[in-house]
Amino acid sequence: MNGIVAIIGRPNVGKSTLFNRLIGRRHALVDDTPGVTRDRRQGEAKISDLQFTIFDTAGLESNNRAPITKRMRDQTEVAVKEAAIVILMVDAKMGITPDDLDLCHWLRRKKNDIILVANKCESNAAESGILEAFNLGLGEPVVISAEHGLGMADLYAALRSKTQKLVGKDKNLPSHAETQHDIGKASLDLNNFSVGKVGEILRLAIVGRPNVGKSTLINALLGQNRVLTGPEAGITRDSIQIEWQWKKKTLHLFDTAGLRRKSRISNKLEKASGDDTWRAVRFAHVVVLVVDASMMLERQDLNIARLVIEEGRSLLIAVNKWDLIKDKSKAVKELERRAKISLPQVKDIPYVPISALEKTNLDILIERSFTVYDVWNQRVPTAKLNRWFEMIVQRHPPPLVQGRRLKLRYITQIKTRPPSFVCFCNQPDQVPESYKRYVVNELRKYFTLPGVPIRLLMKTSQNPFA
Repeated sequence: MNGIVAIIGRPNVGKSTLFNRLIGRRHALVDDTPGVTRDRRQGEAKISDLQFTIFDTAGLESNNRAPITKRMRDQTEVAVKEAAIVILMVDAKMGITPDDLDLCHWLRRKKNDIILVANKCESNAAESGILEAFNLGLGEPVVISAEHGLGMADLYAALRSKTQKLVGKDKNLPSHAETQHDIGKASLDLNNFSVGKVGEILRLAIVGRPNVGKSTLINALLGQNRVLTGPEAGITRDSIQIEWQWKKKTLHLFDTAGLRRKSRISNKLEKASGDDTWRAVRFAHVVVLVVDASMMLERQDLNIARLVIEEGRSLLIAVNKWDLIKDKSKAVKELERRAKISLPQVKDIPYVPISALEKTNLDILIERSFTVYDVWNQRVPTAKLNRWFEMIVQRHPPPLVQGRRLKLRYITQIKTRPPSFVCFCNQPDQVPESYKRYVVNELRKYFTLPGVPIRLLMKTSQNPFA
């Protein structure tokens, strides 16, 4: 099966739990609070021999008139329009509600291929809700428990039946026993965040404080309203991964939730959103820190930048809302001053003034991202590195330690992403931090390594006569 399946339903029926079950990892945020999911999230799902793209969508309520609800409904309508098969999920424990009826009537006008799924059927309390589900007129519901993995074989059979209607009968179907065996082996891998090996595809995470324009920037890059935006702070909760083509180059964009100071986080949902953002940062190659041009590099911006550097990611600053700044030269000087004082561990962090709303300088932002990515992957030949090392040690010898001079023998690069070096010397524990900073700063200057963290380790070489 090659196609798209969308999961829709009212809030808190278990759509995200089923989404996580089908893709095989805990990707979407799950919480008892209704309305956790707001954007449509895409993933690659598999049940036995069926492989397909799946959309997790926002819960829909007919009586909710909040301004954000219409934008959430628009995202769900796009998912339904693109999907070949739609899974309508209901909560069997709670039974059929007026919202379920309204959603069913709306969906039947949009799609013919609908699978009715009754979730939370792990106990006898769901029996009355299963019987009520017949009133929706969609036939017999598929009885499952997404949290416990029950009923996945029945869901497989329903999807296979719909697939046969769409693409014709498959002569190579697995036997029922094989299907049960394969589905039984499927389980959630809670530690695996990646989608497999992506090769050299650039993974770009967009991070920043709430309401600085991260989602607006994503939509401006894509040229469509792919993620939810609005004047309300904290709209984005999940980290949304989107594949995008730019000048025949493939990128994976990550839209993330806004990060506030830990002292201001009061509920577990916001904490989970922040954890999801940091998983996206650890998965990314380049992190674009979006800052508000009218509030240049505030304390929280600097905290985020420091944490990104500690993670070893390459950093690029996007100064958004640049069209609102009147004295642009003064703003640039303030940005450079604050970066120099507060982020001394990474010199010359590149920045791009942009306007996500006006779509200005976006191509420059992506070009700089590729440049920073190349620097992050840069490897310096050992011979060239040691000629440089001999030069800087002669220019500024290491200090005396207990009357003895430190002997720095040679240096080599042990890895990239970020560039990491090992310096061999006779007393590695005695090398002052100030001298390490001197070596790192000279490395960055001579080999042109702006915007990326540099790791420097001191080791002693083994004495062959010991």
